[in-house]
Amino acid sequence: MAFAFKDLKLVEQVYSPGKSQYIMALDSGTTSARAVIVDEYGCIVAQAKRDIPTIYPRSGWVEQDPMEILAAQIAVMMEVQFKSGIHSDSIAALGITNQRETAVVWDSDSGQPIHNAIVWQCRRTAPLADALVRDGYEDLIRSKTGLKPDAYFSGTKIQWILDNVDGARAAAEAGQLMFGTVDTWLIYNLTGGMVHATDYTNASRTMLFNIHTLEWDDELLRLMNVPRAMLPEVRWSSGEFGRVSSEIMTHMPRITGVAGDQQASLFGHCCFEPGETKNTYGTGCFMLMNTGDAPVASENGLLSTIGIAEGGCISYALEGSIFHAGSVMTWLRDKLGILGSVEESSDIAQAAGSNGGCYLVPAFSGLGAPWWDPDSRGLICGLSAASDRASLIRAACESMAFQTYDVLHAMEADASIDLCALSVDGSASLNDFIMQFQADLLDIPVIKSESVETTSLGAAYLAGLAVGYWEDREELRQNLGRGRRFEPSGDPEVRAQLLSGWRDAVSRSRTSLA
Repeated sequence: MAFAFKDLKLVEQVYSPGKSQYIMALDSGTTSARAVIVDEYGCIVAQAKRDIPTIYPRSGWVEQDPMEILAAQIAVMMEVQFKSGIHSDSIAALGITNQRETAVVWDSDSGQPIHNAIVWQCRRTAPLADALVRDGYEDLIRSKTGLKPDAYFSGTKIQWILDNVDGARAAAEAGQLMFGTVDTWLIYNLTGGMVHATDYTNASRTMLFNIHTLEWDDELLRLMNVPRAMLPEVRWSSGEFGRVSSEIMTHMPRITGVAGDQQASLFGHCCFEPGETKNTYGTGCFMLMNTGDAPVASENGLLSTIGIAEGGCISYALEGSIFHAGSVMTWLRDKLGILGSVEESSDIAQAAGSNGGCYLVPAFSGLGAPWWDPDSRGLICGLSAASDRASLIRAACESMAFQTYDVLHAMEADASIDLCALSVDGSASLNDFIMQFQADLLDIPVIKSESVETTSLGAAYLAGLAVGYWEDREELRQNLGRGRRFEPSGDPEVRAQLLSGWRDAVSRSRTSLA
C-alpha cells in the first residue's frame, strides 16, 4: 500500500479541458522540491517550490524524511496547477528528475519507509566503501559500474540500512522490502504503489548496476549483500512509468520521463553529441561531458556513467562531482550568519576587490572529484588582520570556480579534448561574480543557460519525446536559448597565483587530520 494522499487534503480543481497541452516536470532536489509546467517552446510558464528539511544526526551523517520529500513534491504539483490555471486535463505527460544517490528503503505492504533516506552527501558508509577497496574489489567495481567505491553511491547505503535497522535484512531476504532512489520512491507513490521502477541513469549511480550489460549485477549484489528482490525494474529514461493516481491528479497523466538530475541537465542543455559539456551549480557542482556510445575510463579521478538513455540508445558521460557548491552560501547564511541572502553574495564578493589571500575549501563531507578524499575537512586559510566578512564571502564564491577548474582539466585529460566553452546552469549561475571569475579562471567563455531550471527542462523533454509532444532532438535544439555569455578577461599571472594558493589550501585540507 502506498502513501495515503487523502491525508494531505490537497484536492485538485477540475475545469473544462482546453486546447493547449503542456508538460509537467518534477525536480526533487537535495534542498527543495519543484514543479514546473513547460510549453511547446521549452519555456517554463509556471513553477512552484518548497524546501525539504535535512537532518544531521551526527558529524558526516545526512538524512531526510522520505515522507517529507513526498509531501513537498505533491504539494508543489498542486500549487503549480492552482497558480497557473493549468490542470491535469492539459498535462500531456509528466517527467521526474531527482537527487540521485540518495537511498530509500520501504515496506512493500505498508508503503512506509523503515528508515530516513540516507542522502548522497552522507559519509557514514565510508568504512564499507573502504573495505571494498581494501579487499581488492576497486578495479572490479570500476570496470562494471564506471564508479569509484565510495560512500557517495547508493549500494553501501542499502547495506547499512539492512544491517542497522532491526529485522530489515530478514525482511529484505523474504521479499518484504523495496529499495529506490528518490525517483523510484516518487514513482511508486505517485502511481499508488503500482510501479516499482527506475531509469538507466539513476541505476548507474547505485554501484550495483553494470553499465555495459545494462543489468543489475549479481556479483556486485553479493559484494554489498543486497537482495535482488528489493531492486526496481530499470527502464529507458524516455518511456512508460505508469499513470499518476487519480487521488493526486484527476486526469491521471502518464509519467514518461525519468532521469537523475545531472543527466536531466545534460539533456536539457541538448548535449547530444560527444564532447558537449555542461556544469550545474546547485547544492553540489556537477560537470558532465557526453562521450558517445562507449564509456571512457578515467585516469584522473572522474566517473564514467550513463549520460543519456533515450530513443533506444545509450550515450555515456564523464562526470566530476563536487559535493559542496551552492550549499556553501547557505552555510554562510544559516550557520555563520554573515550573509543576509544568497543573492547579495555577488555584489559583496565583487566589492571586496580580491580574496586577500583567503581561501575556503568546503570539504564539509570530504572532497569529491578529482580528489575523492573522504577524510578531508573544511578549511579556511590565509586569514590576516585585514580579512573581513567580504573576504570570506568572496572566498566562498571563488571555491565553486576553483573546484570546477580542477574537474574540467581532469575531464579534458581523460577525453583528450580541449573545451572551447562551458555551458552552465543552476542557482549559483545567477551569481555574475562567480560566472565571470569562472571564465577568467578557465580562460574560456562561460555560457549561461537562458533558464536556470535546465534540469527540469531535461525531464520535461524526456517525457515529451515519449508521447510525441516534441518530434525529435532537433526540435529540442531549436528551443535551446542562451543567456549571458561571460568572456575571459583575467591576467595570466594573477590566475597562476590564485591557482597556486588554491592548491596549497586543498593540500592543507587533505592533511589537516593527519
